[in-house]
Amino acid sequence: MQKIVLVEGAGFCFGVKRAIDIAFDVAQKHKEGVFTLGPIIHNPQVVEKLKDLGVNPIEDIDNKNIKTLIIRAHGIPKEKFEKIKNLGIEIIDATCPFVKKAQSIAEKLTSEGYQVLIIGDKEHPEVKGIFSYAGEKASVISSDEIPALNKKIGIIEQTTQPMSKVKEIMNKIINSLNEFEEIRIFNTLCNFTSKRLQATEKVAKEVDLMIVVGGKNSANTTQLANLCKKIGVTTYHIEDAKEIDKSWIKSVKKIGITAGASTPQWIIDEVIEKLKCL
Repeated sequence: MQKIVLVEGAGFCFGVKRAIDIAFDVAQKHKEGVFTLGPIIHNPQVVEKLKDLGVNPIEDIDNKNIKTLIIRAHGIPKEKFEKIKNLGIEIIDATCPFVKKAQSIAEKLTSEGYQVLIIGDKEHPEVKGIFSYAGEKASVISSDEIPALNKKIGIIEQTTQPMSKVKEIMNKIINSLNEFEEIRIFNTLCNFTSKRLQATEKVAKEVDLMIVVGGKNSANTTQLANLCKKIGVTTYHIEDAKEIDKSWIKSVKKIGITAGASTPQWIIDEVIEKLKCL
């Protein structure tokens, strides 16, 4: 019989759980006209459950049917938030507090004359939102390419970036500076993400197979899968139990399971139950 090991802390982080609780609470109170601006989190199954309750994701804020609009956990750009406030609709902000903190720091640094550098994925909705608060001289850094730098630098991070990558890029930024007056570095990383990466690494080194559960469009879930593959353990990234293939667990004695921050507990439970049945 195979042994199944669930990574400690797998599943919803604080910010995602808060956003989901808000969305389902609003769905119970309002029977129509409730929308989320973009998917509330990066998990298709949760988004579908909300659709069943009449809460649909939209991108067009000029939709005439909007009565209540929920801001997703990743946050939105400042200019879009300002536009929404002028629509005369009910706004419920479910932005993760860690993301809000990063937005606030970016805005403060800009007002004090710093060039803001954001370590993260420029195409991620969270980073797009933070960038809008960071001023026209801001840059998003995700690789070795370091932009032209001012004498006053402020560095922040996308909340779900792995600490190892942040340190690597930060060292390159500092080494590229010749003359500077001041560098300010703020830790805007999510503690839940860091702890989950560490716990996943520990389990991945002790098992024969890792199953990573979460949305294929989830950045932090993809990070978990990439981490496991880098360690060298056979790894499968799935969204739900239906994707599990019986052939995966042949001759496997120990299976590790981890899950992204936007993966609900019921999906994790279904994965565990299917593995037990197989």
